[in-house]
Amino acid sequence: MAANYNEKLLLNYVPVYVMLPLGVVNVDNVFADPETLETQLKRLKEEAGVDGVMVDVWWGIIESKGPKQYDWTAYKTLFQLIARLGLKIQAIMSFHQCGGNVGDIVTIPIPQWVRDVGDNDPDIYYTNRKGTRDIEYLSIGVDNLPLFAGRTAVQLYSDYMSSFKENMADLIEAGAIVDIEVGLGPAGELRYPSYPQSQGWVFPGIGEFQCYDKYLKKDFKEAAAKAGHPEWDLPEDAGEYNDKPEDTGFFKRNGTYVSEEGKFFLTWYSNKLIFHGDQIIGEANKIFAGLKVNLAAKVSGIHWLYNHHSHAAELTAGYYNLFKRDGYRPIARMLSKHYGILNFTCLEMKDTDNTAEALSAPQELVQEVLSKAWKEGIEVAGENALETYGAKGYNQILLNARPNGVNPNGKPKLRMYGFTYLRLSDTVFQEDNFELFKKLVRKMHADQDYCGDAAKYGHEIVPLKTQNSQLTVEDIADAAQPSGAFKWDSETDMKVDG
Repeated sequence: MAANYNEKLLLNYVPVYVMLPLGVVNVDNVFADPETLETQLKRLKEEAGVDGVMVDVWWGIIESKGPKQYDWTAYKTLFQLIARLGLKIQAIMSFHQCGGNVGDIVTIPIPQWVRDVGDNDPDIYYTNRKGTRDIEYLSIGVDNLPLFAGRTAVQLYSDYMSSFKENMADLIEAGAIVDIEVGLGPAGELRYPSYPQSQGWVFPGIGEFQCYDKYLKKDFKEAAAKAGHPEWDLPEDAGEYNDKPEDTGFFKRNGTYVSEEGKFFLTWYSNKLIFHGDQIIGEANKIFAGLKVNLAAKVSGIHWLYNHHSHAAELTAGYYNLFKRDGYRPIARMLSKHYGILNFTCLEMKDTDNTAEALSAPQELVQEVLSKAWKEGIEVAGENALETYGAKGYNQILLNARPNGVNPNGKPKLRMYGFTYLRLSDTVFQEDNFELFKKLVRKMHADQDYCGDAAKYGHEIVPLKTQNSQLTVEDIADAAQPSGAFKWDSETDMKVDG
């Protein structure tokens, strides 16, 4: 059957990807059930018109046998299956542990030989003020220390991505792999593990700063001395995971966070994170430059306490975002240096989804983050944060995908680059759910048929360009100046139930 398009409406098309189940390649590096997956993917492609899939490519599985002993066999089989069905692949370089975060149903730790280093030197992990270690991702403090059989953490990530490129070259050449999303922290997100459920955090707690390993401590003391304040120290008054901001010396009104020492700390803490992202995305850029792939990085949607003057939950995660300081545009500025895409989350949420005490404002947060990325001239993609099957969530996603609706005469003013649906499961295929999901895809596609040629909707993938300039602290300070957000319509013009 020939596809049916209106060429102008097609320029409003937002491709839809579906995240594969967490254990699709299991912890033993086996692609266990190709038959079921093939059946499900065929339905997604043929009945729903989905454009592609996103999949975690776990470091803890691939390099589990020992340093540089990569085994890509299972993933290669998986990717070949996906490509054969005509679906595109967004591959996540997952350098974090699976398990311990919202929705984690399987456990895939980081490689054992890396954890063996941690047995003798637990400071390779993010650490809170009490000294509790978080083993889901290596601390930024070891990014450039050769503690891992002679390699630094950044070299571990870089070598892994090089091996991925070599082993998947044919799939990249064929245009099957379109996005490389570089994991930069826990849950694959550019953040500190400030709200770990494994340590008893519950929503909407403020979280805790995670910079008390000996390496980051030393880094901070050196930075403070250099700034002429050797007496300054890491915060001692920022409370615990489930405190309310007002109950802490740090986040209360006129608390430490607005003092000179507090501002110095928050700048250091957030800049460490941005330069960490910059360095690893920079490695990815060197590796994939010249190939027809996009680079992306994921930013976490910390929507709770957004309406508190301190933005405490954002601050502990490493996003130095306040009413008069922009925490997200500096991240977009960093990504723009590498032609990266910013991938954001919580697209389905409405402000009314959470209790008043959570001071949650996901709609404003999404608007802010997307606006700042667009102002920096980069593309934005996104996903839903929690499982979503209903019209309310879908309509909110559609609004965020095209904040000012469809333009019948061509390209809309604002349009997200893509949407990834979390996640493939049997529940999606339950009758009513699947009918509504098919509508979501159709509306994302601006009521056009599935289009396999991305150039037709303005998304031709060009060879990745090399880094255009070096990120500086001045860049970050400049991007942190407050600037407004774009206006959003009150609701989407493409409702799934309209």
